[in-house]
Amino acid sequence: MSDALFRNKKILVVDDEERMARFIRLNLEHDGFQVIECYKGMQAVGLLRDKMPDVVLLDVMLPDVDGFEVLQLIREVSSVPVIMLTAKGEEEDRVKGLELGADDYVTKPFSPKELVSRVRAVLRRSDQSATTGEGIIEVDEHLKLDFGRREIRLDGELIKLRPTEYRLLYHLVKNAGWVMTYDQILAKVWGYEYRDEPHYVRLYVNYLRQKLEKDPANPKYILTERGVGYRFVDYKRE
Repeated sequence: MSDALFRNKKILVVDDEERMARFIRLNLEHDGFQVIECYKGMQAVGLLRDKMPDVVLLDVMLPDVDGFEVLQLIREVSSVPVIMLTAKGEEEDRVKGLELGADDYVTKPFSPKELVSRVRAVLRRSDQSATTGEGIIEVDEHLKLDFGRREIRLDGELIKLRPTEYRLLYHLVKNAGWVMTYDQILAKVWGYEYRDEPHYVRLYVNYLRQKLEKDPANPKYILTERGVGYRFVDYKRE
């Protein structure tokens, strides 16, 4: 996605600190983004419908409802990329946001360069997700994947995947039978900006296993190659 394409993208900034919201807006506008500011969680949900932003920057600490609740409301109606903004660096806050469907998080204080880089990264991933299509893949009698229609079925039941889970599964399946290293997965699914964040891979592999594996502790589809990465079962040879 070129710089020219970024210029048409709308970013909804949700932060109750007006000075912080203004700081974020000025830096994003400097890079050519259109920015909408708001300071309350429920206001953000309304703006999501009215303005249809391409990315939401969502602060965890809000005066009416917290950012996690707002994220849940957003995910009920939209798959728009959401980056959580938090002053807390605790692992549990990051994990909670990702589990609820956030695409990324940025811990305050952050540099303008880092924030713009993260926004661009989620936009690129979102753009790639819209263009990944394949025919129907029958892994076995239980698991069927239709990347063209973005449908994953397990024993006939439609499995709902979040955008990041879908991208991860897509790249693992495309390389079925081959080991993908942590760095390769991070580059394909999250972007090169995330090469130092291997915990993302472990976390999302765990999410996929919980949804697709009969026994997540003894997976048959997504296999661990210890110290290296992961491998999707070579269903063509099975």
